[in-house]
Amino acid sequence: MRVVEELRDSLFGIMQRDPSTIVLGEDLLDPYGGAFKVTQGLSDAYPNNVITTPISEAGLVGVGLGMALRGRTVLAEIMFGDFLTLTTDQLVNHAAKVKWMFNDAVDASLVVRTPMGGGRGYGPTHSQSIEKHFCGVPGLTVMAVNQFQSPGALLKEAAELGSPVLFIENKIMYSKLVEPDRLVTYDRPDAVILTYGGVTEFCVQAAERLLDDEELTVEVVPVQHLSPMPADLIRTAAAKSDRIFTVEEGTESWGFGAAVAEEILSAGITPRHFQPISADPTAIPSARNWELEILPSVDKIERAIVASF
Repeated sequence: MRVVEELRDSLFGIMQRDPSTIVLGEDLLDPYGGAFKVTQGLSDAYPNNVITTPISEAGLVGVGLGMALRGRTVLAEIMFGDFLTLTTDQLVNHAAKVKWMFNDAVDASLVVRTPMGGGRGYGPTHSQSIEKHFCGVPGLTVMAVNQFQSPGALLKEAAELGSPVLFIENKIMYSKLVEPDRLVTYDRPDAVILTYGGVTEFCVQAAERLLDDEELTVEVVPVQHLSPMPADLIRTAAAKSDRIFTVEEGTESWGFGAAVAEEILSAGITPRHFQPISADPTAIPSARNWELEILPSVDKIERAIVASF
């Protein structure tokens, strides 16, 4: 099954379990079914529960939050992750705070789904990975799917959490097969890669190449829960090898690699080699060849690991 199909099936399952669930966003209605087709078929099956909205990310998340405060489970879709900047007030100043502001008398079961990432030549305002700006916000959970762990199960978990979730998907991942068998574990790998989201595929491909070409064992550990970060998972993975790499599609500063480094150093783990691999600190160009130069790739990951020996 492909990632888009797992996510779509999960949405249908969520609606079947709780018929009061609301799905809202731009251009969701059939036959179009959303920009990346995750919601295709949903409005035909649940015409009263799928709401197509005007082009106002702030407005649709605000309306979704209001419905969630009235006891509904709400899944809101932001067409491109870059537009999350327009929802910051609703997510950071309102949704994430309500349980404390109202003394736990109310919480918001609001899941905001959105695709991040480049690789399609969409240019500077439609290709970013900006989820790091929302990590660390108290009361807001940030999750990220990958194709090697069940995307549908993670979306179900997000919907059942009962509190605000930012749910990160990836544009080029939707058509990929879900392949859990490709994740390989070792007792003492030569290197460990901690990663998340769409670049997990590049990490797995690099690990497979390095095993074939260099006889190096590289364990790829995808992280699905970005915030709060799963300390035990990070520390256990980092303790396996003295060469630790992090890979993220966003820029390096104040990002995933920095958070992983803090986690393992605070646990007293001091690897011989620690290296973050990320996007260059610049706007993402529309030209595909320049875009590929700026973003992480299989080749970049493979070269970095080989150079560490």
